[in-house]
Amino acid sequence: MTTLDHWGGTGRYVDLDGPVHYVDFGGDGPPVVLVHGLGGSHLNWCLLAPHLVGHHRVLAVDLAGFGLTHPEGRGTTVPANARLLDRFLAEVVGEPVALVGNSMGGMISILHAARRPDSVTALALLDPAVPMPLGTRLDPQVALAFGAYAVPGLGRWVLERARRGVSPRRQVKRVLNLVCADSRSVPEEIILASMSLLEQRAEVPGLDEAFLAAARSVVWTGATSRRYYTAMSRVRVPVYLVHGDRDRLVPVTSARAAAKRNPSWRYEEFEGIGHVPQLEIPDVIGERLVAWLAGR
Repeated sequence: MTTLDHWGGTGRYVDLDGPVHYVDFGGDGPPVVLVHGLGGSHLNWCLLAPHLVGHHRVLAVDLAGFGLTHPEGRGTTVPANARLLDRFLAEVVGEPVALVGNSMGGMISILHAARRPDSVTALALLDPAVPMPLGTRLDPQVALAFGAYAVPGLGRWVLERARRGVSPRRQVKRVLNLVCADSRSVPEEIILASMSLLEQRAEVPGLDEAFLAAARSVVWTGATSRRYYTAMSRVRVPVYLVHGDRDRLVPVTSARAAAKRNPSWRYEEFEGIGHVPQLEIPDVIGERLVAWLAGR
């Protein structure tokens, strides 16, 4: 099944123990696979992909429980989606790729690159979920939300309450206000597409449970920092780590600590940018990625 998407991409489905949706943006050159974060989808990449297709074949996958890849009984934790990514790369792409991961997608991409180095040529991390150094203060709103997600029953109540009587536009804007330093930088077409996706997902069963399982898994993986840092040290491909200094979900001190532990990684920090630089400054990120991938 294929569906035409905006921004020149074609939406497709592949059967990986159930339908998995991805967008093929086309392009010529070595393949790049884009991996979204918690609560994200292929839409997170629609502004960045056009900057890459002149040099690469570009695909964006919807992980299980997100976008148009519905759970269908599959696990949605970090390890489960790492296995899904592994199969996607093997069965859809079929050759080594450059992975570009944001937030949870960055975490999944790190774990995959550490475990399957033969399938990855380079790793670009945009505000990845990485451990917080001791003494780091988390944004109060973020801390409250993830604390609620960890409590059985309370997490689902919080998600349901957040939707009750709230228009799709307001729901989208609320998320953008959290992940962006200035949500006004996000074009209206992304807001409208996000509203449409929200409405498509409204009747799909099990999405709250899928989100909560993924959220708890991200927290657990980050909390077991020794094991996670060990995985980072096993990555043998070039790594480009990008982080916004106004990221409310993953404090910039976390990225600085990860960069310090891995001095071979290239680290770049962007002033006045939040958690999703690919939406906030897609032209800049696209230019940097193309140059970095060409110069490796």
